[in-house]
Order: sequence, then C-alpha cells, then structure tokens
Amino acid sequence: MAKIKIDGIELDVAPEATLLQACEAAGAEVPRFCFHERLSIAGNCRMCLVEVKGGPPKPQASCAMSVRDLRPGPNGEPPEVFTRTPMVKKAREGVMEFLLINHPLDCPICDQGGECDLQDQAMAYGVDTSRYWENKRAVEDKYIGPLVKTSMNRCIQCTRCVRFTNEVAGVGDLGLISRGEDVEITTYLESAMKSELQGNVVDLCPVGALTSRPYEFVARPWELGKTESVDVMDALGSNIRVDTRGREVMRILPRLNEAVNEEWISDKTRHIVDGLKTQRLDRPYIRGAGGRLRAASWGEAFQAIASKVTATLPGRMAAIAGDLASVEELFALKALMTSLGVASIDARQDGTVLHPSMGRGGYLFNATVEGIEAADALLIVGSNPRKEAPVLNARIRKRWRQGGFRVAAIGEPVDLTFEHEHLGAGPETLDALIAGRIGFLDVLKGAKRPLILVGQGALARPDGFAVLSAAARLARDVGAATDEWNGFSVLHTAASRVGALDIGFVPGEGGLDAAGIIAAGEGGKLDVLFLLGADEVPLQGLGATFTVYIGTHGDAGAHRADVILPGAAYTEKNGTYVNTEGRVQQANRAGFPPGEAREDWAILRALSDVLGKRLPFDSLAQLRARMVAAHPHLGEVDEIVPADPADVLALAELGGTMGRAAFRSPVVDFYLTNPIARASAVMAECSALARAITRQAAE
Repeated sequence: MAKIKIDGIELDVAPEATLLQACEAAGAEVPRFCFHERLSIAGNCRMCLVEVKGGPPKPQASCAMSVRDLRPGPNGEPPEVFTRTPMVKKAREGVMEFLLINHPLDCPICDQGGECDLQDQAMAYGVDTSRYWENKRAVEDKYIGPLVKTSMNRCIQCTRCVRFTNEVAGVGDLGLISRGEDVEITTYLESAMKSELQGNVVDLCPVGALTSRPYEFVARPWELGKTESVDVMDALGSNIRVDTRGREVMRILPRLNEAVNEEWISDKTRHIVDGLKTQRLDRPYIRGAGGRLRAASWGEAFQAIASKVTATLPGRMAAIAGDLASVEELFALKALMTSLGVASIDARQDGTVLHPSMGRGGYLFNATVEGIEAADALLIVGSNPRKEAPVLNARIRKRWRQGGFRVAAIGEPVDLTFEHEHLGAGPETLDALIAGRIGFLDVLKGAKRPLILVGQGALARPDGFAVLSAAARLARDVGAATDEWNGFSVLHTAASRVGALDIGFVPGEGGLDAAGIIAAGEGGKLDVLFLLGADEVPLQGLGATFTVYIGTHGDAGAHRADVILPGAAYTEKNGTYVNTEGRVQQANRAGFPPGEAREDWAILRALSDVLGKRLPFDSLAQLRARMVAAHPHLGEVDEIVPADPADVLALAELGGTMGRAAFRSPVVDFYLTNPIARASAVMAECSALARAITRQAAE
C-alpha cells in the first residue's frame, strides 16, 4: 500500500489505484464524464482535474494518473492532492465551458433530462454566460438499430460507448472517425448494432447522445415509482429496477450486483416492457360450443375445472410448469397435485435430464458467476452462452481479456465474442477429449481451477444423462470437482428451473415427464392437464384432453386451453427465484395485474377450495413459511448454499451411452424465447433484424 494525502487527509491506497479512486476513498467528490470503473481509461474529457503538490504547475487528469506516479516530498512526506483549490475550480469551469460550446442545450426535449451527468455538473461548474458566438457544429444522427436512438449533436466524445462495445460486449459496433472538430462516433458503414447488450450504452452515455428508442418521449424520471426486482428472461437472475407510472411499467434498468450481473443487463431484459402490456389475459375464459372462448367469472371457471377433475382418476391428470414461474407458485401447484394424488408433474419443458435425485451439485453452476473470474481454463459443452445468458458471456469475456485463460467449445460453431478453440460438434469429441486424444485435456489438467460449463443443448436430448455423466467424469479427471474448487457448472436457460428442481417439481413414483405427458395426451390416455405458464411444449396434438391454462399472455397455452385463468407477470407479483448458480433472490411487485388477473399462488389456493383440497396457507407469508420449512435453503435470500462436490463424483460413476448427434443450443432466436418476449413489438423488430443480418452474412 502507498500513503497519500487527499485534501489534508492521509490514507493508504493501492499503488496501482488512480488519483480519482484515491480521492473517492478519501470522500472527495471528483466530477467525470469519460471515466468508468469497468472500462479502460481514456482521459479525454478532462473534467476530473486535480492539483498535485510537487507535480507540474498545472491541473492533472486524476483518472489517467496512478498513485505510483507521484513523488514523495523532499523529506519523504506522502504526496498531496487537492480537489477544491482555486486552480482546480477554475480548470473545471474552463472544461465545462469548452464542453458547452457545441452542446445544443435542449434539455426540455431531451430524454436524458433529469438523469444527465452533464446537466448535473453544469449546475456545479457551469456559468450563466458564454464567451463564444460562433455557430454550433452539427452532426448528422445515425440509425444504429431499433433499440438505441442517436442525437449526436449532444455527444462530447467521452467514448464510453465505444469502449463498452469493444471491451465488454466484444463486437466492435461503434468507433470514432475523423479528427479535431470533425470527430464523431458512428457504426461501421452506419449499420445497426449487433450486440445483445447494446442497450447498456444508454446507461453509460453521460449526455443525451444515446437514448432508448422505445422509451423516447415516454416519461420523465421524477414521474416514476422505482421497485427493485429480479429478471426472469434467462436463468442468470440479473438484478433490475422496474420503473412504473401508476399501474404501467414504463422501463426496466439494471441494478448493481457485483456477484451476478455487475451493472449490465441484456437487451431482452431491458426492452420487453411493451410485451407486458400486449396480448394480456385479463379475465377468465371457458371454451364453449364450437370451440370458441367466452369470458366467464372466476366461479364459473372454477366450477368447470372442478366438474372435470372430480370425475377423473389421478392417473389421468398431469401438470406442467413453465419457465417464468416463481418458486411459490410451483410449490403451491405441487402441493395441490399431491393432494389430488397426481404423480405426473414436470417443470422441464425442454426435456432436460436434470433431476433432484442427483443432488444439487449435479444441476447447479457450482463455480458461481463470480467464480468465472477465478478460473484459468474453460470448456463449454453444448452451450452458446452469448444467446443463453449474454451477461454471463460478458463475464467470461472479461476473464478472457485478463489473459491466461484458454477456452474451448464442443458444439455448433458460434461467435462467442472471445477467442476459443472449436474442438468438435458432439459427443464423439467429448469422448475423445476424455480419452486424451485431444490436446485441450492437458490444458484442463494443467489448470489450477478448470471450469466445465455444460449447457442444455447437451442435456435436453435422449442421451442427455450419459452426456452429463461424461462431463462430470471429465470434471473429476481434471480436478474440477474438489472441496477447494467445484468447477462443474450447468448453465440453465429457464428462470424457474433451479427452483423447480430444488423443491422436487418432477414426476413422482409412476408419473410421466413433460414429453410423456404430451404423448399420453396424444394417445388419449390423459383427461386433465394443468399448464402453469407452460407455452414451450407441443400442445397441438392433445386431442380431447381438458386443458387448464394459468398464465399471462395469449400464447400457445392459451390457444389450446379449455379454461384460462389469468395470472400475474413477474413485475406484478412478489416471488422467489433461484438462479443458475443456486442464488436465492426475491422479485418485488412493481405494479398490479390487469383486469381480473390474480397472482398465480392465489389462483391455486382459491381453486383448491373448490376442489375440496384446501391448501394450508392463506397469504404469501404463510406460503413462504411452509416452503422454507420444507426447503430451508430457500430462506437464505441473496445467498448461495454450496452443493456437495460428491454429487459430481457420484454422477461421474453412472456412465451411459452417448449418441452421435451434434449438440445444438436450445435458444434459436434470442429475442423470442417466452410469451412476454413474443408479445413485444420491439423484440419482434430485433428478431427480424437479427435474421436479416444472419442471411447477409451467409450470402
């Protein structure tokens, strides 16, 4: 550690820390535009000027000078830095005057107004007159895609957006062209941005040059209520803030959590807002004569279900839960099905072989998201993390940029935004790697903390169990399943999946899995099917099966249902979710469901009364108490209860015969993976653009 004085306060800081970071550690406020903790240093806005005693007789950019660059005094006194001297004040006011020479000062019509760093700092360092009378320069706005709107007259060339796309997103979409007064930021040949994380440049922009196109002229920040919650668009569980005006969700922003998503979110997380308002189910429906749905009361809908359920044997009933369900409603549905004697329940719509019987170590991302930065070699098996969990993929890229991190992949050839070796397409390659016929095995064995990432593309297939066992065997052989380091990590694609496995929402003794349930319906062996937001299973061939759909949107499940019970979306209910690493997180209600829609657990509780199988709770608190009593780790909010590495070692011993088919990621279209996304016009536009870019690349 090095000693330094900041405004007379002496403290110890790391020698590699910048003066700006040292000033912040001392409690001194230093303005900045170009500096960002997660991006490389540019040093081009000059707003963070400070005075250094013993240094050059001029202000210094504190973001571009480190503590080790300062010299001690003649008698060994620690170097001194001042942030509030007349020199510093005059210098910052001069920089602000330069920045405002060409700025259009259009705050009343700027979407960034009220959340603009330039606006805030102009209040502290700006002046009420200008010495410059020349015409302001004009820069043509660029079309860079359906998500980010440009107003480049406001740009101050801080290059945060350029550094983000190059360093974090890894796509090189944005760059700086020309020199001097003609400099401007643009895309190559003015094409659309292609990253799944591009919306984050809006948060990074310190002025209003880059704003959200879907949010254009929608609301001002002081009009909005703000609710901290959790994202369900993938299994990472990114921390988000949901902003509402009245009952309506207006936007979704990232929330800082170093252990999960840092401060980034994917474009799907950010921009499915319009999907929360479109094609919503707002009242119960019953399918009447002629196959047409008609609006009904809750009592009518419940009676229609009860008359069918009471006349049906438990063996001819089943339930499938969807990818966005919270643990509370899964727990309630399982309790209701158990009370009815129904064994055919499943939450694994994609057919993955993961099962609670193999222990939590067999289905968690055991290395944890933060643990990626501690790993020193990575093998990806049957996964495309760029599409399945873009923010997690950015974390892998972050580790790769630090160096000393070899990455290889088995599966379809894809662009992961970082260099990696493509070893092969399927199980034969995995077999050859385990047998030592591929050199990357030596890399894994030579690593202190090897990471084996297994995706659903390797597990949601008939030989998935054998593939999972083979991956566990590889983890055991290379030392990735020990008490010190458990690098065997499963990447899920559904937000509800780990929670469902934790509470055992899988077939009971003699019960059918999701594929078996659908097959039974097609074969006339199933009379009643409950769908809890399950829209990703093939429902067209269910024949005469009486189908009850509890959900939010008029998607596949509602199209097939005989009775529709309108539920609440994830922004409209309090719920618990367990992410891919086993972290328990709670989503909070930001608004209320539309019309007569209700929270899913409350629907199941009310239905249980009509069915004569009353569930033993009357409130969410009572439901959670029973859930935590049955599964204590679900009470450890924002904590990860580590899994036992012995689970991985036991899994490695089970073996099995792998097929020959190549691994394929289950996420074909990143933007249209669930009912909310499919109801979003913004996501549809992004999907169409992505397909067009793919076609152009193929040609």
